Amino acid sequence: MLYPRAAPLAIFLLIAAVSALSVFAIERGERQREQAKLGETAQAVASAIERRGNTSSSYLRAGAALFGSVNAVPEPLFRRFIGELRLDSDYRGAEGIGWAAAIPPSQVGSFDKAMQEIDPSMPAVHPSPPASQRLVTPVTYLEPDTARNRRALGFDMYSEPVRRAAMDEALRSVRPTASGKVVLVQEGSKPEPGFLIYMPVFKGGIDGRTLRGFIYSPFNAQDFLSSALELENRGEMGVRLYDGPPSKTNLLAELPPEQRTGHTVRETVTVANRSMELVIESARGQGLSTLSMLTLLFGLLVACLLMIVARLLTQQAMEDQASLEWLAEQNSIRDNLTRELNHRVKNTLANVLSIINLTRRRASDIDEFADGIDGRIRALSATHDLLTRSEWSTTPLQRVLEVELAPYARSEAALELAGPHVELAPNDALSLGLAIHELATNAAKYGALSTDEGRVRLTWVLENENLATIRWVETGGPPVPPTRPRGFGTDLIEKIVAHELRHPVEIDFAPEGVRCTLRVPVRRPSEFEIRARRRVLGLSGEDTQGDAE
Repeated sequence: MLYPRAAPLAIFLLIAAVSALSVFAIERGERQREQAKLGETAQAVASAIERRGNTSSSYLRAGAALFGSVNAVPEPLFRRFIGELRLDSDYRGAEGIGWAAAIPPSQVGSFDKAMQEIDPSMPAVHPSPPASQRLVTPVTYLEPDTARNRRALGFDMYSEPVRRAAMDEALRSVRPTASGKVVLVQEGSKPEPGFLIYMPVFKGGIDGRTLRGFIYSPFNAQDFLSSALELENRGEMGVRLYDGPPSKTNLLAELPPEQRTGHTVRETVTVANRSMELVIESARGQGLSTLSMLTLLFGLLVACLLMIVARLLTQQAMEDQASLEWLAEQNSIRDNLTRELNHRVKNTLANVLSIINLTRRRASDIDEFADGIDGRIRALSATHDLLTRSEWSTTPLQRVLEVELAPYARSEAALELAGPHVELAPNDALSLGLAIHELATNAAKYGALSTDEGRVRLTWVLENENLATIRWVETGGPPVPPTRPRGFGTDLIEKIVAHELRHPVEIDFAPEGVRCTLRVPVRRPSEFEIRARRRVLGLSGEDTQGDAE
């Protein structure tokens, strides 16, 4: 095909593919930038968390050095040390700093008695340690002195496995050591996770190795993470801190992103001699970025515009090509039209000559001859008008009958027409029209249409798909004489009409009325080839009015 219909679609798909590749490249760059930003943020947040942990460790080291140099750790000395640290302004994220004396289980009773003498509200050591426990470390002091922190006083931290493991590790390494995931005693009924950092204090210095107790800091993990992020801007990203490998049971704290994306970066952080896992989650959703959306929309818009332009140009070119082909056909078709017109004119003139000859033979004077010629030529003209309105294609049989009988219909009761829809060829319609005219003229002069009581019943049926049978039956008119001269109408019907219809005509002059049986070929509706093709191409129907067949 000279102008393929797929060309506009191909242009659209090409531009759309280029737009898709552009969007892919933009999104790939955006993902790489997001990945780099995630890594940078993870390192910055990990550094901030480690700084917080190191700051806490530094305070605990200082406290261990101070308390190891004195004979005892009285409450005033501990409070003065905490006051110098200024926890409210410089030590955000921690619950405070506490002191847990290290005593053997056998001295728990004397320890409770001594502490209640100093502070009657001081609770006893709990839970009560078993005799097999080698060490008891009850919370002795915890600053700042708040109702929340006082819940922890007297609690034996060495009785709990996670805390005990951290204290044993601190004794082994003699350095600040963080515990695993625990729920702080001061949390009460709230199961918010946290952890603690322990630093052992030895009597007479480290070399003496006589354990006096532990200076420690408890942390609510969520507060610890939030305070660390005050040093870094996470934007809309999510941050999660795990005690070990990322899992639901190991989760310490979380600051969720604006929306869950599942695109994360992991970073290992060390807080007081314990490894933790930091996970940074991107807040950028799975959808396209703004630049990608603009690129895609612009590409689709350009593709649609180009497709429309190409479609219009292709359609115009195809219409122009069809017009040129149609014009080229006119020269060859015009000869066919001329031959067809000559054939039909000759048939019509032959019918007219036959009518003139037959009328001349039967006419007794010039007036009778003129009247006979006038009526029959008018009948022929009426059928011609009907064929012209149908563009000389096919004509309904009932319409031919109605046109020829119209001058003789005194009332609707006088004529009865009944039968299925049947289409006739132009020449067959002309011949049938002449026959019906002759029958109607004879009925109007001598038969059923000459009286008010007379009736004409005209019915037709389909014998098969190619042949229809028409029956003319007159009733209620004057009796038909048994003997009558042969008239012009009979000759016209039996000679001309029967010859043109290619089937014999049966006429019965019964006493009660004339009866006539005609058989006419059926033609399927069709259009002349050039007119049908022009309608398919969408051309104006006005140009076809001169295409007579």
